Amino acid sequence: MAGFFDKSSTVAKPGFNRWMVPPAALCIHLCIGQVYAFSVFKIPLTQIVGVTESAPADWSQSTLAWIFSLAIAALGLSAAFGGRWLERVGPRKAMTLSAACFGGGFIVSAFGVWWHQIWLVYLGYGVIGGIGLGIGYISPVSTLIKWFPDRPGLATGMAIMGFGGGAMIGSPLATSLMGLFSGPDTVGVGSTFVAMGIIYFLFMMIGALIVRIPAKDWQPQGFDPEQDGKQDKMITRNHVHVNQAMKTPQFYFIWMVLFLNVTAGIALLEQASPMAQEMVGTSAAAAAGFVGVLSIFNMAGRFFWASTSDYIGRKMTYVIFFVLGMLLYAAVPSIAAGGNIVLFVLACCIIVSMYGGGFATVPAYLRDIFGTMHVGAIHGRLLTAWAAAGVAGPVLLNQLREGRIDAGVAPADAYTTTLYIMVALLAVGLVCNLLVRPVDDKHHHEGDPSNPE
Repeated sequence: MAGFFDKSSTVAKPGFNRWMVPPAALCIHLCIGQVYAFSVFKIPLTQIVGVTESAPADWSQSTLAWIFSLAIAALGLSAAFGGRWLERVGPRKAMTLSAACFGGGFIVSAFGVWWHQIWLVYLGYGVIGGIGLGIGYISPVSTLIKWFPDRPGLATGMAIMGFGGGAMIGSPLATSLMGLFSGPDTVGVGSTFVAMGIIYFLFMMIGALIVRIPAKDWQPQGFDPEQDGKQDKMITRNHVHVNQAMKTPQFYFIWMVLFLNVTAGIALLEQASPMAQEMVGTSAAAAAGFVGVLSIFNMAGRFFWASTSDYIGRKMTYVIFFVLGMLLYAAVPSIAAGGNIVLFVLACCIIVSMYGGGFATVPAYLRDIFGTMHVGAIHGRLLTAWAAAGVAGPVLLNQLREGRIDAGVAPADAYTTTLYIMVALLAVGLVCNLLVRPVDDKHHHEGDPSNPE
């Protein structure tokens, strides 16, 4: 049975349709994207003992906040350290491990709920599930890029779009299951965790079973690798070992590009509902709808911008992200002051689309600069920028907002300084992006790229 999961067992036979691979990737990303919907469990988890309302023995919101934080931290660490292993063993084994960890994390968390032991929930959803998140996030990337050398942005955009849309499935699924399993003596979270763990494991295993890697020297019909990159000096036909990539300035410039783009976008996402209510005076219900619209643009932007990058280039795509982002962030305070809700929503939606687009475009950017040999491993290490931005963006926005309010500034105006600081951060990101150049020849790998050791 072990042979079935070996990398050699996943090599596609002649005639295999490469369009079977994006659905395999979506099977993974649509599941692990559930992490964006974890907030649906927060209120029920504060009522495990009290059932209808929180009891003194119940967990607090601040205690539960660590679950999501641990999951994102484990995602970043497992992606960074698991990338080399993924390249060596292939996508099927990596996807299987991801399914086991992500689904198993739910099961462990269920026992934490039933026994009312928060450390088991931390271990289950946070650590074990977070490892599943990280391995699952990077596992389809290098495979898709190798299948679509002619359209790498389209390929990664299709997969990573699924991560942005995972909450649209996970949220109603969790809500429905909790309603089904709840009763006079239970809020139904434990049983819901078990059901979701099984459902997600099975669905992710479908992706693991159907995924294939191309045979050595395979190329899509009509694609000439010798012509690829001749018109764009940013696209290499060589390969860089992951350890060597860490010695290049290009890796750190792209790290900063992702970090600054995500810092600006995630700050807005995290504070979207309060911003809408305080800056343009929407109701709480309208603000909730606004958050839902942002989620759609977050998902759609991943596909749109990554696909567009195949035509205009990755570097130019990020130039648009930073220049347009600076203009929109600078304009939002004036738009809000004028009370134009439509323009406010439109500006925020475009900003969030570029946030999602940044995630989906960066794997193709790495492929252009470092080649395909270790792109999964390099991508994994680059995702530490996401973990850092996930802390920096919300903290920056919230701390500055609270400081302004403490200084006597009205809540509606408290975001202005922060938004202008985001403009400055995006300007730094623009400079970092413009400094990205092709990798020096001395960093190129001399061995066989089909054997990435």
